[in-house]
Amino acid sequence: MKNQSYVLPIAMMFALFFMIAFVTGLQNPMGVIVKNQFQASNFLSQLGNFANFLAYAFMGIPAGFMLQKIGYKKTALIAILVGILGVVIIFLSGKIESFSVYLIGAFIGGFSMCMLNTVVNPMLNTLGGGGKKGNQLLQFGGTLNSMGATIVPVLVGYLMGDVAKATISEANPALFLAIGIFALAFIVLYSINIPESHIDTEKSSVKNTRRPISFRHFTLGAIAIFVYMGIEVGIPNIANLYMTGELQINAATAGTVVGTYWFLMLIGRLTGGVLASKFSSKAMLTFASLLGLVFVLLAILLPKDQVISMPVFQTDISFGFTKVPICIMFLILCGLCTSVMWGGIFNLATKGLGIYTATASGIIMVMVCGGGIMPVFQGYIADILGYLQSYWVIALEILYILFYALVGSNSSQVLIQNL
Repeated sequence: MKNQSYVLPIAMMFALFFMIAFVTGLQNPMGVIVKNQFQASNFLSQLGNFANFLAYAFMGIPAGFMLQKIGYKKTALIAILVGILGVVIIFLSGKIESFSVYLIGAFIGGFSMCMLNTVVNPMLNTLGGGGKKGNQLLQFGGTLNSMGATIVPVLVGYLMGDVAKATISEANPALFLAIGIFALAFIVLYSINIPESHIDTEKSSVKNTRRPISFRHFTLGAIAIFVYMGIEVGIPNIANLYMTGELQINAATAGTVVGTYWFLMLIGRLTGGVLASKFSSKAMLTFASLLGLVFVLLAILLPKDQVISMPVFQTDISFGFTKVPICIMFLILCGLCTSVMWGGIFNLATKGLGIYTATASGIIMVMVCGGGIMPVFQGYIADILGYLQSYWVIALEILYILFYALVGSNSSQVLIQNL
């Protein structure tokens, strides 16, 4: 078994990393579609994204238990089947033109993304044999994750064309692509062997499910993950609504702008992987938070009518320039900052947890639901105060991340003794 080549399963994990971002990212342009197709408010347009991430709150810890009980392979296969079901339901919602059915599909898709997120990170690390090779595979996986997030708003924006006439059915090619990759991954994973040695060794840690919250730095870090997801998702989602709504920018162009945000996250992750050997997670998270806060404040405070030519992806995935308000450019630049936040928070939150690390990871996965809850709240604020004013929510969220980097991540402090 030691001599077995895991090139194929590694490639499939990379594909799943891509698909996690692709299927999750569908909710961004789909928010624009349902807003126009069903005459929904900004608040309602974010419910698909909310449903997708809300599933994490229900499935995070159960997914961790599934991994311990039945292993990587079976958990991943179940997750893929659930993912196909979710995408099929979204497809059917376009056929019958039902907003409620669309939300059900987004929710079921969220279950799949949660399970896959629970699987792909430890599986890649195991297939790489841990250590530097495992970390390297995780970095490559994260890069492909950003690639999926970069492509989906560009692709769906191109398929939508005229936003005033866009319907869910016009996103069908993207849905079919998702189903095809899922099906291929299922077939390949089913036919190969995956090392599952962790099952026996991790069973003993199940009894420690409540222990991680006794550590102050972990509890505050779990909250930071919740807040971070609101930042990562809220910035591009509301920007997309702002461009296609108030600014009257066509959906295809707005998609290229939002796609550039995710591309900058890709660049940031690659750069962060190189710099991680020279700078601590605390230093990187502090710098990213400060820079992100500056970008958001500039976006809010600068004049709306100040226009700039911004380099973006074209609909054919080449580079070009698009004229947008300078506030949009600063919001998109935030992708460079959000790119390193997840890794920094995760590393600081789990530092020194020892045997509680696996359980802590499950709790952190639950907190990913912030990516659905906070954008809905921001959308509500946008309905009341306006799109740009809603970014004060993002500014406050970044302030919390900065607080965590500077103060809350002190791992020497314990929140509750003997819990």
